[in-house]
Amino acid sequence: MASNIANVSATNTPTETDPSCEEPVNNNNQSENDSESSALDDLLADSKIYYNNAKQYWSNVAPTVDGMLGGFGSISFIDIRGSEQFLKHLYKQKPAPGRNRALDCGAGIGRISKNLLLPMFDHVDLVEQDEQFCQTARTELADYGSKLGTVFNEGLQNFIPEQGRYDVIWAQWVLSHLTDEDMVQFFNRCGEALARGGMIVIKENFTTGNVVDVDRTDSSVTRPLLQMKQLLKQANMRVVKEQRQTSFPKELYPVYMLALRPTIKK
Repeated sequence: MASNIANVSATNTPTETDPSCEEPVNNNNQSENDSESSALDDLLADSKIYYNNAKQYWSNVAPTVDGMLGGFGSISFIDIRGSEQFLKHLYKQKPAPGRNRALDCGAGIGRISKNLLLPMFDHVDLVEQDEQFCQTARTELADYGSKLGTVFNEGLQNFIPEQGRYDVIWAQWVLSHLTDEDMVQFFNRCGEALARGGMIVIKENFTTGNVVDVDRTDSSVTRPLLQMKQLLKQANMRVVKEQRQTSFPKELYPVYMLALRPTIKK
């Protein structure tokens, strides 16, 4: 599983004022769609190879903030501030989540746990597939003492969180490494892992059209926002708040934050 990274769009460089960033647009170029679909099918032909390739890629990435963010370490402060404001708005929801325990998914070296979750929650668990990143996170977050919970060294496609444990589950720049099927199953498990009133928050890159962008370098896919919402519906998740991250460099994909709750209330 990946850690936190802001992938650069090689073909789409929308600005903050580009109206195409607000809603997915139709792409009527059938040959382009067929080509992208073929590339995606080829990449996902063997999920074991797909996940192993991603694991191999991340094993060669430096355990630093710049490494986690694909060379865009300078956006970390803006990213955290945007997430912080979004999270604070969620506590105006009724019922609001608790503040006992959060889960950081695809946690990398603990950048989000350190700067966002640990200051806001009594306890934070992390899940990260790269062993070196896990060790770095334990070292970086050692000063938080008992507030730092368990650091699970496991990929999200296999991770099974404890039922009813988490007030907030945060997944950022990691879902692009899950296949559609595994992502639906992941959200199903996360729904079971929420405490009463709990929420899942995803923060991800999205394409501006209706075509999935394939990245063979790190074995990932960037989905359209509409497709993500369709997968969430399959996983019996509803979006309770949606917001676009602002002030990122224009060469990055549009990034949206979605707060989710299970369709079926506990």
